[in-house]
Amino acid sequence: MSLAAGIARRAGRRALSSVPALFGVIVFTFLLMRVLPGDPAVFFASGPNAGQAEIQMIREQMGLDKPIPQQLLLYLKDIATGNLGRSMNTGQPVVTDLINRLPASLELTFTALLFALSLALPLGILAALKPNSLIDHGVRFLCSLGVCVPTFVSGLLLIYAFYYILGIAPDPTGRLDVFAAQPPVVTGFMLIDAAIAGEWESWRAAASQLVLPAATMALFVLAPLARMTRAAMLAVMTSDFVRTGEALGLSRRRVVLVYALRNALLPVITIMGIVFSTMLGANVLVEKVFSWPGVASYALDALLTSDYAPVQGFVLLMAFIFVLVNLTIDVLYGLADPRVSIE
Repeated sequence: MSLAAGIARRAGRRALSSVPALFGVIVFTFLLMRVLPGDPAVFFASGPNAGQAEIQMIREQMGLDKPIPQQLLLYLKDIATGNLGRSMNTGQPVVTDLINRLPASLELTFTALLFALSLALPLGILAALKPNSLIDHGVRFLCSLGVCVPTFVSGLLLIYAFYYILGIAPDPTGRLDVFAAQPPVVTGFMLIDAAIAGEWESWRAAASQLVLPAATMALFVLAPLARMTRAAMLAVMTSDFVRTGEALGLSRRRVVLVYALRNALLPVITIMGIVFSTMLGANVLVEKVFSWPGVASYALDALLTSDYAPVQGFVLLMAFIFVLVNLTIDVLYGLADPRVSIE
């Protein structure tokens, strides 16, 4: 069986096995939104002073006048047809809002993960090569600091240091400076769209806006990546093939980077998938601090106003992305270690 056929077959099996989990997420989120305190019809009917007739009309528009089982069946039918409802806050279909906002969250998350990996891998390798040394203790301290400090605190500290004190960071208000030209939307990723259009001033402006929020998220996930890299490298460095390579006179650099690191990548890839999913769903505080127009801040705004449809759509989107990330990790296993077959 070819590699492509094996990947497609495994993807199909994983997709089918994920259907019950996705269905459970849909039902649980639907029921959870209904038991939360507050009546969204009262909020959207101009506040608590609205008349009963206006409130009842809003309830009928939102479908809240029907029994819960009937609401659930109608919601499942809408999902099957690709209809996630309409946001009462924006007046737009939830699918449209999510499509418009998802690239902003993905761009931030991918950049933060790149920052985190560029620091975590070297730090984890250095700590493993010199266990219990000053370098090892310094890496542990940095990891503990990243875990202990909440993201909104580290974000505010970075803004205070680099924007307010040093003045080298741009105004932390969104994806692009107000004085920069908006590139034509092609992919929704600001850096890619600006590069496609050849508008390099806009590209630099978008990149500068991205640095602080991405650094804030990277500090939050640096600890698990560095710790897993260190633990995996420590286990591999005592293996027979590492000692054999050193006995054959191979350079230390080649042994560490080519043989040891490749065999230590499997647990790192696993934690990388978990970290990516966590970042995408839990970056709401970063998006709020930096006024980033992503899906997490969109879901939080909807949750505060009991706008059911956007929250349900957001949770379903995160569950779907989590399934895709797990499938991608399975494929990367086979690429990182030929002993792990695609099948």
